Amino acid sequence: MKNLRLPPLKSLHAFRHAAQCLSFKAAAEQLNVTQAAISQQIKTLEQSLEIELFERHTRQVVLTSEGEYLFTYVEQAFNLLEQGVREIIEDPHPNKLVISTLPSFASRWLVARLGKFQAEDDINIQLSPSLAVASFQDQDLDLSIRFGQGRYEGLKSELLFEECLIPICHPSLIDATQPIKSQLAKLPIIADNGPDMEAIWPLFQEHIGCKDVKMPSRLQVSDSTVLIEALLSCQGISMIRYSLVYELIQKGQLISPLPLYMKSRYNFFLVAPAPHFKYDKISKFRRWLKNEVKEIQQSWKQYCEQTEGQYEVLFKEDHNP
Repeated sequence: MKNLRLPPLKSLHAFRHAAQCLSFKAAAEQLNVTQAAISQQIKTLEQSLEIELFERHTRQVVLTSEGEYLFTYVEQAFNLLEQGVREIIEDPHPNKLVISTLPSFASRWLVARLGKFQAEDDINIQLSPSLAVASFQDQDLDLSIRFGQGRYEGLKSELLFEECLIPICHPSLIDATQPIKSQLAKLPIIADNGPDMEAIWPLFQEHIGCKDVKMPSRLQVSDSTVLIEALLSCQGISMIRYSLVYELIQKGQLISPLPLYMKSRYNFFLVAPAPHFKYDKISKFRRWLKNEVKEIQQSWKQYCEQTEGQYEVLFKEDHNP
């Protein structure tokens, strides 16, 4: 394909302002140049393209159909350029931190700790819990805490902590004096319908020795917060992220009936455009958050030690559901 020779950027810049104002005089005032300079730049652009972009009238100018078409793209291009430059050189809101994350992580762990961060730093936090992957385009989002595999096109990602999944149910559903696995085979499944969970239950059934037995009907949910509420109300068993339930285990509200776990193929990452990681507010939040999540890792280590090292890996790290 033959390379397209673009018109001078200065002429496109003048055209943008003239098209916005529909006035060469107003465009000249905005750019702090003479009206004659704007007229010359527009003339240069029209000659370069061999297309008339404005209809000149006595007291106004009007875009031609070609001018309207070009203006759409010129406006988009300059907006993107301005956004890129702005993100590299400055933080537009140094005292406001906008964070997107999963509702489950926000409600079960993060929100309860944010007060500690704000007590240390005078930063207003706007939390945006969402199951959808948040976009950094056309919004004031500063940082995203995502549960995934760390590959996000055009964005920088940094591992926050690794995740494990364990079987969880309400203690009232298990009689510790009786064989555990046969009891689990009778419990309804409460399943997270996330992409990393699809193949878990057949393998779980094989592990407890009921591969060919149809387990009770499932309840499927798309948010772990709802899943935890179902567990607390004694509705069945689930494989769930340890980070979301370790405090409930410590309080005795939920139990892990078998010493096994899955090394998740998905983990928590801090994600943002690379320039955002240079923002002072994100540097502060990142340091604070990494220190806080040590609690999860320490709790997991202690929990495994309490079971005298009996925990076994149900699924290998390279398992592909």
